[in-house]
Amino acid sequence: MKLFKGQFRSLLLVILAIAAVSAVGAGGYYFYQKEHTLLISKVSSLESQVAALSQALQESSTVSEANKQQLQEISNRHDVISRSQDDLLTAAVAKAAPAVVSIVISKDVPLLEVHYENPFGNDPFFGDFGIRVPTYRQVGTQKQQVGAGTGFIIRSDGYILSNRHVVDDTEAEYTALLSSGEQKPARVIYRDDTYDLAILKIDGNNHPALSLGNSSLLQLGQTVTAIGNALGEYNNSVSVGIISGLNRTIQAQDDRGRVETLENVIQTDAAINRGNSGGPLLNLSGQVIGVNVAMDRYANDIAFAIPIDTVKPIINRILP
Repeated sequence: MKLFKGQFRSLLLVILAIAAVSAVGAGGYYFYQKEHTLLISKVSSLESQVAALSQALQESSTVSEANKQQLQEISNRHDVISRSQDDLLTAAVAKAAPAVVSIVISKDVPLLEVHYENPFGNDPFFGDFGIRVPTYRQVGTQKQQVGAGTGFIIRSDGYILSNRHVVDDTEAEYTALLSSGEQKPARVIYRDDTYDLAILKIDGNNHPALSLGNSSLLQLGQTVTAIGNALGEYNNSVSVGIISGLNRTIQAQDDRGRVETLENVIQTDAAINRGNSGGPLLNLSGQVIGVNVAMDRYANDIAFAIPIDTVKPIINRILP
């Protein structure tokens, strides 16, 4: 088959474009067009690389109209992929959210009454100069909410997984606020100091439960989503991110100043705030691949989760 010089150049450009798209992930890419070089290495995603290549090629006068249409179809993959990911995310959240619970922590706290008294008492030497200072007296106790966290149902008969530091106060009472709005008393049946895990139990059956995935299959850059009671106020808040790191070792500190070492945890940039502790980290299939446990207080996009493969043996050992 014979090709004219312009046709050969057009065909070569298309072949190089397709080859570059199929080779994404191998590193930086250079695409040569006449005397100009297009650097693709800093483009972050497959979709963006396809769009950039398509735009560059369409600006070339040597590409035929038919080939331009083909390249436009390639660039349209960006929209298709984006829509597909949105569909996966919304489906995963819809599947998981009913099984995520907010854990409310309540405790009897002193009820104080203020009195204003003369600091000199009845001392005749100083007399009464009209000076009064406040003093407080305990007149009883009152049950109040003192904290909040997140958990998720792992069995339909009401077993809930969370963090130990969420439910570590043995004198407090715990209430599970279900996604339906129903509130149920929750009792702690297991606390694990090594992995910062806890299991709670609520009454009832036929509760929606989450399925557990496989954290050993996680890959850097994989999309994940977190659901939790953000700041203890916004239950079932959803955030989306990626797997930023694997097998991390961190020093985690709770609200009481206690420090513990957690090994082999997952790093993610999905937003995890105070109150999200104990919530699920999910893959796009709606399966739990981690238990959210900590965030870096000095950063906005660094958080950590306990791999679900670490949790499974504990669940199997503790639950009947």
